[in-house]
Amino acid sequence: MSEYTYITLREKPHLKDSAAEWFHCKWGVPREAYLECMEAYLNNETEYGWYLCLDEDRIIGGLGVIENDFHDRKDLAPNVCAVYTEEEYRCKGIAGYLLDMVVKDLKSKGITPVYLVTDHTNFYERYGWEFLCPVQGDDEPDMTRMYIHR
Repeated sequence: MSEYTYITLREKPHLKDSAAEWFHCKWGVPREAYLECMEAYLNNETEYGWYLCLDEDRIIGGLGVIENDFHDRKDLAPNVCAVYTEEEYRCKGIAGYLLDMVVKDLKSKGITPVYLVTDHTNFYERYGWEFLCPVQGDDEPDMTRMYIHR
């Protein structure tokens, strides 16, 4: 993993626009929504941050933290969101490193527990996350899995 660089967006704020575009392309959420969250983080309005993995100057993995990741359990916050690793970089521990990084960073700021929603099973458990309960996603017909990291 030492061949990659792991950063928070505050460490390289000039990547804001390219990071917002990268996340938008992966998840289809409007670029403006990412920019709004990133700007709040960069302006120290929130500690809910954005974490990236770079291969030289290329974003190859990332995730963010937001209040609610489009589900009905508004009391379960904050939420890790938009976890993604480029396909050719998967199975190299990048997502696990980013997940560990975000949990440690938030705990250092007194923010715990942290939640996330996913359809994956057996992935997040490897990194200390526990299944908590099913939640209803906004405009989703099926329930999805809510995880917690304490």
